[in-house]
Amino acid sequence: MSSLRPASAAVELQQAMAGVRAPGVWRTRGEKNVLKEDLLEAVLERSNLQAAYLTVKGNKGAAGIDGIGTEDLGEHLCAHWVGIRAKLLEGRYKPSPVRPVAIAKPGGGERQLGIPTTLDRLIQQALQQVLSGILDPTFSTASYGYRPGRSAHDAIRQARHHVVEEQRGWVVDIDIERFFDTIDHDLLMRDLSQHVADKRVLALVGRILRAGVLQDGRIIRSAKGTPQGGPLSPLLANLYLDRLDKELERRGVAFVRYADDVTLYARSERSAQRIYENIVPWIEKHLKLRVNTHKSGTRPPDAGSFLGFVIEADGQIGISQKSLQRFKAQVRLLWDARYGLSGRERIAAWQQYVTGWWTYYRLCDARRAVFRLGGWIRRHIRKFMWQRWHSWRGRHNALRRLGARGPKLALAHSTRGAWRAAVALNPILNNDRLRRWGLYTPEDLAAADSS
Repeated sequence: MSSLRPASAAVELQQAMAGVRAPGVWRTRGEKNVLKEDLLEAVLERSNLQAAYLTVKGNKGAAGIDGIGTEDLGEHLCAHWVGIRAKLLEGRYKPSPVRPVAIAKPGGGERQLGIPTTLDRLIQQALQQVLSGILDPTFSTASYGYRPGRSAHDAIRQARHHVVEEQRGWVVDIDIERFFDTIDHDLLMRDLSQHVADKRVLALVGRILRAGVLQDGRIIRSAKGTPQGGPLSPLLANLYLDRLDKELERRGVAFVRYADDVTLYARSERSAQRIYENIVPWIEKHLKLRVNTHKSGTRPPDAGSFLGFVIEADGQIGISQKSLQRFKAQVRLLWDARYGLSGRERIAAWQQYVTGWWTYYRLCDARRAVFRLGGWIRRHIRKFMWQRWHSWRGRHNALRRLGARGPKLALAHSTRGAWRAAVALNPILNNDRLRRWGLYTPEDLAAADSS
């Protein structure tokens, strides 16, 4: 099939799956799944694959080592799916090594991602959708990361509940060093086999874990780690840390976990220290993970942060200083005239960033620190405008288009720096005008929330 232009992604996959027989349905009894031997057929069932395909297409993302992007995946499936499905059912399918990508961490340093091929992402997503239905109901209610119907906001609310309602005034922070890179495959597969009986599914997950990384033309494999970047990794990470959750529950420790971000809550400093001294050796012995003792320890709730938030001394939820500093750094970047975007692209980029940022941090009760930044943000925007006008002639023309007359036009000849000139632009590029252009601040978005 040389070309393919389906009307929609759903049609595209339907064409690829044409002629594939729908398998038998795997059933549930009460709250526990009947672990039938045909779980792989449930993974490869047409509607499950269509849902996985739409998710992979919707997430877009970069191509893996084979160079096949999400826009080409449908055509690839049309040409090869029958053979791929046969290999999966017969246990002959070999996932490709992932492509390594380093991304900057907010606190400095780099995080290594592993980008699977789009075909492997489809298969992982299909696995995740079926395995999640089996594994997620068994997870702790104190686990919030990468779970359906749960969010970081729920985790923060629960953290405040422990601090305020239960009066647990001490926090134990547990920072696991390079968690996704150090998950032990044998321990993970042992845990997975407690829930899944289909050996073909277990073997496929094992091959995904051992696929390795293609680096400098060599495939590097390890007995540890599940690469961040694949759809299956978050579910497997939750399964791996579920044993920690169950141990904390057995000990009667109040805790909140979001992926590998773990905070424990105690009513006294002595109790918090005792919990810390006991749980760290347990993690290192039973999970074969290393706890970063420089970033772990005990503290009052307002002396640190969790998921970018702080539980203040008065019980309010605030924004951590690190989160505010990262926000300010992004404001400087997006409104730097040297950052090569057109005016329209820049406005779109700003709208996307600030609305996404506020959607996350709108949970805060203590908002004064954020709202105080409004004038500073608008000054950066006006500074950018001034710099983009380049010369006095460009400024004169721009100011005239904005309705400036008389003395206000004289500003075009100002020799002051762009940061100082931005203040003089206030009457011309006033707040209302910036809002009409879609140049919102968090305070504007908060006002829209309450209107």
